[in-house]
Amino acid sequence: MSIDHITVVLERLVQVHQSLLQLSLTKTELLKKGAIEEVQRILKNEQKHIQAIDKLEKERLKAVDQWAAKFGLTDDQKNVTTLLEKVEDDRERDQLEQVSTELAKVLVDLKAQENLNQELTEQSLQFVQMNLDLLSPTIEQVNYGNKRNQDDPQSKRSTFDSKA
Repeated sequence: MSIDHITVVLERLVQVHQSLLQLSLTKTELLKKGAIEEVQRILKNEQKHIQAIDKLEKERLKAVDQWAAKFGLTDDQKNVTTLLEKVEDDRERDQLEQVSTELAKVLVDLKAQENLNQELTEQSLQFVQMNLDLLSPTIEQVNYGNKRNQDDPQSKRSTFDSKA
């Protein structure tokens, strides 16, 4: 088995991750606008992408296992660096190196974008919570009396002296 099958699977992984990155960029703009319904639509679409990534990842692992068995590699040797060392064809090695680098770059970009989306979501939730806190009355606001007068035993005495 050649390394081409692994490279093809990695290329498909890059495509799906790039599509997921585009969804994440769109989600950022929607979060800025506060378009919750559209964000929910994007989240559903992201779930489909994640399922496709999971399927491709299983296929990649299977292809790497088959290729590694041919060279007698152990589990800890099943990485891109070792694969690049074992590939004899320069064209295949260059292709594998290029696609693995591209995948790593897309993953870094995607992680940064999702961190931004998480921060935007947290800020939105803080804003909503602050507005709810401003709108809902507190216990002290519901009690119309002066709190100092209720706790002070001197204040419970009438100003009118009944013995006089």
